[in-house]
Amino acid sequence: MSSSHVFDKYAWKYDSWYVKNKEIFECEFRAVKALGLSGVGIDVGAGTGVFSVKIGVRVGVDPAINMLRIAKERGLDVVRAVGEYLPFRSGLFDYAVMIVTLCFLDDPDPVLREIWKTIRKNGFLAVCIVPKDSLWGKFYIEKARQGNVFYRYAHFYTINEVKEILEKYDFRIVDCKATLSFSPLDKPRVEKPDSNPSGKGFICVKAVKLPQNPIH
Repeated sequence: MSSSHVFDKYAWKYDSWYVKNKEIFECEFRAVKALGLSGVGIDVGAGTGVFSVKIGVRVGVDPAINMLRIAKERGLDVVRAVGEYLPFRSGLFDYAVMIVTLCFLDDPDPVLREIWKTIRKNGFLAVCIVPKDSLWGKFYIEKARQGNVFYRYAHFYTINEVKEILEKYDFRIVDCKATLSFSPLDKPRVEKPDSNPSGKGFICVKAVKLPQNPIH
């Protein structure tokens, strides 16, 4: 995760975004919560734990120590590690979440392999993204071009690309919740998530773990 040093250096700047953008954060939280995840969960790329604690995830993993310090203060059980090497036994967790983490991975393949091993049979993986073909994705891509300290390291995906990536590593999408129907230039408002991802700026998919393909 080559971007981890940036999140380590600017941990408080990152965390303050959620304070300044309460309505947007509330929309995003509602979308994650609407997936109905339950049991013992792990947040891969937990950052400051702002989502983890609110949705009831027990364990957070991140390579950025300063992010984890904030997460620990919030009450999250934190482990400093990278997604490519998760230090947990197989089948330990009922579900895993990656909330705007996929776009900051150098290579999602080894991370998804590790997550597949870490969650139980028929467990779930939730992946939340800002689609690159949405107004929000285009907004952040422009920020990246302008040198934003975070987004210049991001690689945005469409929801179809995420589906292909998950299927490649033996996950099948079974649910989808989407929000941010307004544009980044509109006045933010809290809205209820729905199952229609079209035109939305924040999309969460819930995928079930399938029996692993022998070719893997």
